[in-house]
Amino acid sequence: MAISSSAAVHSGADDAQIWASLKDAIATSSGFQRWRREQVPQILQDPSLDKLVRRYLRETLETLAY
Repeated sequence: MAISSSAAVHSGADDAQIWASLKDAIATSSGFQRWRREQVPQILQDPSLDKLVRRYLRETLETLAY
């Protein structure tokens, strides 16, 4: 069964909007808030929410991979 081209194509703007919504949802989650409190202060020198959420997701996925 073929996927229609209109369903398969989405723009970078759509991806950016999806990432922004996902990032906001993750940042307000209790798991992220707990992880952020547990981080060593020097790790948090860069307050970029984008970088913090990416690091949290990477560490969470690495933990789940074990």
